[in-house]
Amino acid sequence: MSADQQKPLPHNQTKTPKRTYFFSDAHLGLGSREENQQRERRIVKFLNRVASDGERLFIVGDLFDYWFEYRSVVPKGWIRLLGKLAELSDRGIKIFYVNGNHDFWMNDYFRTELGIEVHHDPLECTISGKKFYIHHGDGLLKKDRGYRILKSILRNRFSIALYSILHPDWTNALARWSSRTSRKHASNKTFEGNDMVEFAERRIRQGFDYVVMGHHHRPIVRNFGRGVYVNLGDWISENSYAVFDGKHLRLEWWQQRRGRDRFWRRRKHLNRTS
Repeated sequence: MSADQQKPLPHNQTKTPKRTYFFSDAHLGLGSREENQQRERRIVKFLNRVASDGERLFIVGDLFDYWFEYRSVVPKGWIRLLGKLAELSDRGIKIFYVNGNHDFWMNDYFRTELGIEVHHDPLECTISGKKFYIHHGDGLLKKDRGYRILKSILRNRFSIALYSILHPDWTNALARWSSRTSRKHASNKTFEGNDMVEFAERRIRQGFDYVVMGHHHRPIVRNFGRGVYVNLGDWISENSYAVFDGKHLRLEWWQQRRGRDRFWRRRKHLNRTS
């Protein structure tokens, strides 16, 4: 959808402005069982906050370190998280999922069971008169043509059909190997981050007020005068997210304090260069 074809998202007219939340890169499935349980609990607590004053939620890719749907089988686990997302959807909170590079093999489970709108391509939308461009951020490295070719192959229906013939236990093992392999190239993240900033600046010159991405795992704010680019960071080490109240977009963090099951928020307004 081009910028001049954007359709405003629904906005409830209430006395207290409802908020729009964005987060990405939880990579559930990465690390030990204990680490994943703790990460899932943190996200569920964050979603409780979304439930209290949220109108929309954007999941900007890589919620899972691996996700592949068979016709009648989905990956094991994450019941608390999936149940909470279903609860938010049932409350009328609109949830959008923009696929990342670890979870783009989604079929219709999120749509039919959880009421989540899944987008396999970047999402352009207008919220309270502000134009947003929302992209996971993968494939923007200028020299990474190989990845873009591989991505097109993996998303091909024929490739998905072949992959689905394999038993889920085999595909899970293959996915873990692929994930470990991709992390060996983490040194490219710095260069990719620079390319993402340049990409965001071009989108802002095209008329977008905010460009929101993930993938880089580092919370970033860049103010280009006409508009702002924000990278959402992750929920592995940062526990960062963004919230839009209809006027201002802020980058915030949830952090555990003194070992207690309590969290606090550190805010950064997205009208500053950092």
